[in-house]
Amino acid sequence: MDIVSALFCENLNLRQASPGGPTRIDLTGVMFSLQAPSPPPVTVAPHLIVLVRCRADEPGNGILEVEFRDESGEEVARNVSPFTVEPGKFTYRLVRGELTYPELGTIEAHCRVGQGPWTVVPLTLLPPA
Repeated sequence: MDIVSALFCENLNLRQASPGGPTRIDLTGVMFSLQAPSPPPVTVAPHLIVLVRCRADEPGNGILEVEFRDESGEEVARNVSPFTVEPGKFTYRLVRGELTYPELGTIEAHCRVGQGPWTVVPLTLLPPA
C-alpha cells in the first residue's frame, strides 16, 4: 500500500461525482502553518488526513503509523491504527493529534503504512494574531 497524500486540513467532504459514479474527496483549509490561539505553551489538535492506495494484488489490511516530532526530532505524540481497504481502491484515515508547542516552531507528522517509506508533513505554529 502507498500513501498518496498526507495533509493537515480543516475539513473533508466525500461526494459522488455522478449517481453511482466515483467518489470525490473535497479537502478544505489545507494548512502547513497556523496561528497560535494564545502565546505558547499551547496545545492544538489539527486534523491530519492520510489518503492510502491499495493495489489490486495486495491483501487490503494495513497499519498506519504517525509519529509527530519536534524540530530536534524528538517524538511528541504518536498514533498507530489498523485499517482495511478493498484491494484496488483508496481509503483515508483521519488522525487527530494533540500537539503541545512549548514555543513557536514546527512539528512534523511522519506517516507510513506498515514498514513502508515515511511521508513527512510539517505544521508550523505562528504567533497569535
